[in-house]
Amino acid sequence: MQGGKIVRLAAALLSAMPVFAWAAPGTSYAINPVALKSQSVLVVDADSGEILAAKNADAVVAVASLTKLMTALVVLDAGQDLEEELQITREDLDTYKRTPSRLPFGARVRRGDLLLLALMASENRAALALSRHYPGGREAFVAQMNATATHLGMTNTRFTDAAGLSASNRSTARDLRLLLDAANAQPLIQEYSTRPSHTLRVGKQRLRFISSNRLVRGARWDIELQKTGYTNEAGRCLVMQATVEGRRLAMIFLNSVGKLTRYGDAARVRQGLASAERSVAHRVKASLPGTSSAPVESTAAP
Repeated sequence: MQGGKIVRLAAALLSAMPVFAWAAPGTSYAINPVALKSQSVLVVDADSGEILAAKNADAVVAVASLTKLMTALVVLDAGQDLEEELQITREDLDTYKRTPSRLPFGARVRRGDLLLLALMASENRAALALSRHYPGGREAFVAQMNATATHLGMTNTRFTDAAGLSASNRSTARDLRLLLDAANAQPLIQEYSTRPSHTLRVGKQRLRFISSNRLVRGARWDIELQKTGYTNEAGRCLVMQATVEGRRLAMIFLNSVGKLTRYGDAARVRQGLASAERSVAHRVKASLPGTSSAPVESTAAP
């Protein structure tokens, strides 16, 4: 019993630590991973490659709709005509989770619009239609997804469908960093994944879709590329590349419990980095001749 109290006390003390701790004073920072609530985390400086935080980064887990980044890569790598109209049929029904869709059967939609909806609104029927209209059909599409993963060095990744509905779509935070890099090299994926909303005309209807990422719909973030994901098996997931305090960060948060935890982790990284930058400025100022050398307290991010 006493041992259990000690463990709980240690966990509470660790979680109360600042998000950022000094790794090498005046040069770089290491994020306290305990302060981040997602089960698997990887935060990397996209330019230098410096790993700022890693927690269970090699754990193989379900990745839900993060899968759609690979779906987009396969469609674009194949050079398929984005202006071609594809018909939505009952073959595009989600048979895994029975998730609803606003794209009616019989609708004809541009491939480019389906790609946009898959990335921006995480539209499952759009992703399934894209895979069905690939040369060789869905089997060939999934095979190419896995071949691309192998080519990128994603050694612990496996895909079984284009939407990420099956729990068999599995990867790691470290592998997803490689996918994020590859997707970020595609300007169209950047544009589509960060579009706040899109209105699509289907027959006589005008359907408005919005981003599945609440941060995209706000004005406080400078996001280059993003994708959300959710299934019961995967939990809430988020991958994002964004500029924070002048640094381009690749952030991967997997298996977050609760609707806001993944966004809260992104905010904790941003607030912690801002706090660390202020601390650097204070330390530099304190080291100058004629200034006080009193230590500056670090501030924990909320």
